[in-house]
Amino acid sequence: MKKRQPAQYTVRSLPQALDKHLRQRAQDSGKSLNEVVLDALKRDVGLSDQPVIHHDLDSLIGTWKDDPNVLAALADQDRIDEGLWK
Repeated sequence: MKKRQPAQYTVRSLPQALDKHLRQRAQDSGKSLNEVVLDALKRDVGLSDQPVIHHDLDSLIGTWKDDPNVLAALADQDRIDEGLWK
């Protein structure tokens, strides 16, 4: 069976901000621009060896405050309604 050659892509109309970010990431990491783009594509489609770390909820860390109403509502959700299980 013949080994398949890697695919070649041309990407057009890259937004200036994205181009700047990718080039900066390449410079900071000591990688080529091509390596940085491949890493980003792999990460986005779930093929990266590195786990994806999300930061979208970081601002909520450490902000929980006990609230009797919330705790009562959560406790109520743990109650089993025997009538529903028959």
